[in-house]
Amino acid sequence: MFFRTLLAGLTLSLGAHAATLGTLTLPADDVGAAVTLFYPSAAAGRPEVRGDLTLVLAPDAPPAPGNGRLIAISHGSGGGPWVHTALAQGLVEAGFVVVLPLHGGDNWQDDGHPGPDSWKRRPAEVSHAIDRVAADPRFAGLRLDRVGAFGMSAGGHTVLSLAGGAWSPERFRRHCEQHLAEDFPACVGLATKLTGGALDGFKLWLAQRVLNWKFAGDATPQTHVDPRIAVVVAGVPAAADFDLATLAHPRVPLGLITASDDRWLRPRFHSDPLRAACQGCELLADLQGAGHGALLAPLPSREEFSTLACELMCDPPGFDRPAATALWVARTVGFFGRHLLD
Repeated sequence: MFFRTLLAGLTLSLGAHAATLGTLTLPADDVGAAVTLFYPSAAAGRPEVRGDLTLVLAPDAPPAPGNGRLIAISHGSGGGPWVHTALAQGLVEAGFVVVLPLHGGDNWQDDGHPGPDSWKRRPAEVSHAIDRVAADPRFAGLRLDRVGAFGMSAGGHTVLSLAGGAWSPERFRRHCEQHLAEDFPACVGLATKLTGGALDGFKLWLAQRVLNWKFAGDATPQTHVDPRIAVVVAGVPAAADFDLATLAHPRVPLGLITASDDRWLRPRFHSDPLRAACQGCELLADLQGAGHGALLAPLPSREEFSTLACELMCDPPGFDRPAATALWVARTVGFFGRHLLD
């Protein structure tokens, strides 16, 4: 009964005036980049419009007591903390503290090392962000023996690693060798696209040469264990390079969110095989008519995207973003609540 009431309240609150959202940023240290936190606060705050959201923000305000639990969010490639504020707001309104590390070399300020180079480092960056929260006396009341983790896209790849999945750069290279034309954006990113023109053959040849040069033979399974991570939600995850046997029975409860019209990480190569293999996963939402950017909330404006990025990330015609956001945020918050709250 408690969680039904919680979900109903969250669905309404996302479209209404928000509760105060405390926020602060811990600067980069010798180990990692900056870390952003969102948390409950009793401070008055000030309204601020971000995309289609109106938030009441209280920068650097003292935290108020919440439910004592922490959720880490891993952003996607080239992303950052503020495209996850709808989820952060829903989690904070349920009493959670939220921490978002800025992933080095793969964020909105520095996007020079995306893909497997970043994927190797990202899980440890999540662990370091938790360490930084643990060392901050303002959050001394948190119980960090059991922490939740959410990630979308490359962040989904990150949290699949935290759930016990093993992958390798060689698996990524081999997937692209077998399916380069069909899964071109996942293998190449925003460097270029296939147009059906005369240059496509050259683009395919050059892309495979680069992939072979960078990743061939690097078959060491990449894993990361943080015993504090106790529940995971992966949204539209990059998953084609995982040994799916390692995710058949995840070491923690694992929720999935998928998007039927994802053009960047096509479901038939990423989320569909994962869903088929993962006997212990719970499908929280399969968003029909949704593109890859459906879990960015707020979604950046079209002017903030390159033309190619918008083709892959902007909402397809007819997609009901407010209803979809209310749905997946409520179900994600509920999933964390069921598994983390006593």
